Amino acid sequence: MSPCVSCGPPAATVAVVLPGSGSDAEFVRSSFAEPLGALGIRLVAPRPRASGAVVAGYLSALDDALRAATAARTALLVGGVSLGAHVAIRWAAALDDPRPLAGVLLALPAWTGSADAAPAAVTAAATAARVRAAGRAAAVADARAGGAPPWLTAELERAWAGYGAGLAGALDEAARTPGPAPSELTRILVPAGIAALLDDPLHPVEVARRWAELLPRAGVVTARLAAVGADPATLGRAAVLGWLHAGGRV
Repeated sequence: MSPCVSCGPPAATVAVVLPGSGSDAEFVRSSFAEPLGALGIRLVAPRPRASGAVVAGYLSALDDALRAATAARTALLVGGVSLGAHVAIRWAAALDDPRPLAGVLLALPAWTGSADAAPAAVTAAATAARVRAAGRAAAVADARAGGAPPWLTAELERAWAGYGAGLAGALDEAARTPGPAPSELTRILVPAGIAALLDDPLHPVEVARRWAELLPRAGVVTARLAAVGADPATLGRAAVLGWLHAGGRV
């Protein structure tokens, strides 16, 4: 799976990691910059399109990264958090030529195939409705009253502000965007690192384990919400360790 088997090793490795639903590039950087940097891998964290069409923006960023990696003979890791993981793995499964791809980093997968009644999709749709009816501050207050950890509500408050008037639309888009089908997961032959939280009700660990069963080469590393609150790099570290366990190489 090297980018060019006849022209020497790649010049470097770049990882493009997509934010989750209603999240932002800042959270991706706080989660992945340190563990990737420790391996000499450069992180690219695309910003969601606040004006809408978040998924289209992510796909465009991945296409741009692939073209750049091919031209520069740079190995490419792709991945994301929640919605970002869904988009990245489906993009990877659709590649005509996966040779530049060195692996996938998947944090907090939320569902497989259609969203249907997946907890994360239901919550995203309900939050979108709440934002439209009462505003962003009311939705943050609801999350706080519902028992979300203080660090998480602080993340939501900051990230949601960046979407401005596009927040509800972005959440609705996430709620209706399919996750990878089993046939797409079985198509990914590069090493996959999966990060799951044992106590996250919106991203059940069972989904992560199901993805690992379907992916030909996958490693799952788990943590807990409190650990991510204390050190966001816990999440990225878990995904990177899973990738290494699955055979990933720099």
